[in-house]
Amino acid sequence: MDASPDLPPIIQGGMGVGVSGWRLARSVSRAGQLGVVSGTALDTTLVRRLEDGDEGGHLRRALEHFPIPGVVEQVLRRFFRPDGRPPATPYRLLSMHAHDAPPERQAITTLGAFVEVWLAKHGHARPVGMNLLTKLQLPNLATLYGAMLAGVDVVLMGAGIPREIPGALDRLASHEPASLTLEVAGARDGDELRTTFDPRALWSVPGAALGRPRFYAIVGGASLASMLVRKASGRVDGFVVESPLAGGHNAPPRGAPRFDALGEPIYGARDVVDPTEMAALGLPFWIAGGESHPERLVAARAAGAAGIQVGTLFAYCDESGMSPELRRQLLAAAAAGEVAVRTDARASPTGYPFKLVRWPDDPDPTAARPRVCDLGGLRSLSRTPDRRLVQRCPSEPLDAWVAKGGLPEDALGRRCLCNGLTATVGLGQVRRDGRVEPPLVTSGDALLSIGDFLRGRLRYGARDVIDWLLGRQDVHAKDA
Repeated sequence: MDASPDLPPIIQGGMGVGVSGWRLARSVSRAGQLGVVSGTALDTTLVRRLEDGDEGGHLRRALEHFPIPGVVEQVLRRFFRPDGRPPATPYRLLSMHAHDAPPERQAITTLGAFVEVWLAKHGHARPVGMNLLTKLQLPNLATLYGAMLAGVDVVLMGAGIPREIPGALDRLASHEPASLTLEVAGARDGDELRTTFDPRALWSVPGAALGRPRFYAIVGGASLASMLVRKASGRVDGFVVESPLAGGHNAPPRGAPRFDALGEPIYGARDVVDPTEMAALGLPFWIAGGESHPERLVAARAAGAAGIQVGTLFAYCDESGMSPELRRQLLAAAAAGEVAVRTDARASPTGYPFKLVRWPDDPDPTAARPRVCDLGGLRSLSRTPDRRLVQRCPSEPLDAWVAKGGLPEDALGRRCLCNGLTATVGLGQVRRDGRVEPPLVTSGDALLSIGDFLRGRLRYGARDVIDWLLGRQDVHAKDA
């Protein structure tokens, strides 16, 4: 089954914080499909890996190619530890993102994105993509610019309505200032707030114009896709249509919310996308969520799709950024039928349903974790009754949440995704009492049937996934 480099049959999902890292994306792209890096918290993962000694020197190799002067020297001076962190030493923290962040802080975000994409593209000429969340409003422009400096070929965005992103890509390609409208809870009519990123504030003489990456919006249905085609600020090049079976954040069910006996949202016929409606838009699209099987790829292409997006199988392969021991635990549990995937309507501070994985060795999710908000990636902007502009998160300390106008009941059941997902890739923060932040694992429903793919094996590579999906051969997994 052949496809052009521009329209590969398989797009690898852009998962979590660092799960879809540069190693995974590079492997997938070199195998002829679209490898994708996650664009979430790349500034944090960069500086923490530098503190851990930059094993293999990969980060420093990429840093040598960053074109904006002065930034690399500043970051290395502050964060690089040649011998790694001493035992039980906490990671140093970056300042949290703000709508009016100074250029120095935006430069670190730009640098993190550049490094990840540069490494993913190094050593081959195939396209590489980056996945971003629209809901993470504040770092997105600086992240996009850094990815474009490294030559990213495709930008994929969901978890919101990315209507302004295509126009921002156009402006950033010319090193021009770009801005986005910020969602502000409690805002009044006419109370618009925007965040602006000006590349020229980072360097006095930008280089030649950058390539404008293709833009694929991640949508939950044809109606949103149609609106973006008509009303986006620039060109939309395609879509990923994601069902509620996908991991991470899911779109909420259409209509009045309903829940089952376990508290999971109930999806219905209105949440099933008709591929013919997508095909009628005249743009390529890929189907995502529960597509991790060769028969699903055949069916998707027969229905008019360019192919499928697959996350779960790639999330557990050897090239994944998930910590190896955690990956081993989960695969063993999945092979034994001892995992559960729950769509939690309250876990995410964003308010979107979020998939959580449970397995026998899972750190007890009911254990009392002190509420700490020191990464702040999912904080949202809000106006207090006295019109102050604040950033708040329902997973932060309860007294801080309430002081910023949040309701106590809205904080119930929330999880700190920022620290949990960072811990999943082995970069968990060390707290004052010596406790290390436990991992938080998200996965699509395909994890429940991954045994069909594993066939008794507990290790495999990205190419094994691709060969399986393309029907080329059985899995040639490595020894357990």
